[in-house]
Amino acid sequence: MITNVAILASGSGTNAENITRYFMSNPDVHVSLILTNSQKAFALQRARNLGIPCAYFSKEFWQDGEAVLGLLKAYNIGFVVLAGFLAKIPDAILRAYPHRMVNIHPSLLPLHGGKGMYGDRVHEDVLRCGDKESGITIHYTSEVYDAGQIVAQYRCEVKPDDTPETLATRVHALEYEYYPKVIERLISEL
Repeated sequence: MITNVAILASGSGTNAENITRYFMSNPDVHVSLILTNSQKAFALQRARNLGIPCAYFSKEFWQDGEAVLGLLKAYNIGFVVLAGFLAKIPDAILRAYPHRMVNIHPSLLPLHGGKGMYGDRVHEDVLRCGDKESGITIHYTSEVYDAGQIVAQYRCEVKPDDTPETLATRVHALEYEYYPKVIERLISEL
């Protein structure tokens, strides 16, 4: 049985594209929908380039979640992936996808997480705190930012001469390598 996946992205969509391409040869998993809460998100163009249906929802539609949930149901979505998605997930959607919705965070949670901690802000905080390592955390989505049950963590060294940009490059490499594999494993365990 095929599991249809929706990806939620707020920005450029590099992870969304990487995940979509990863599953193109998988007969059991299909990225069926890419959603965003930003009209300017390049993730929309990436979705169009890949031939994946996509949609933008304004803040009012995200807040109660019913319209988004209706679209997820219309596409028979069985698993939801957050890939650089910056809005809080409404309770209605969380309830509909228990242990079937994951997020990725560019640090080793619980360090450097929470509301407002994303992208370069995280890498700047890692450097400011003098951490010796960083990495990624893949976790189930919950009602609190970055507080869901941790599924997997992958690490990289923080080098003495790192900048937020050089650290981000190594963290992105971890994201691209491991996020699709963890998603695949979680779906296979459903």
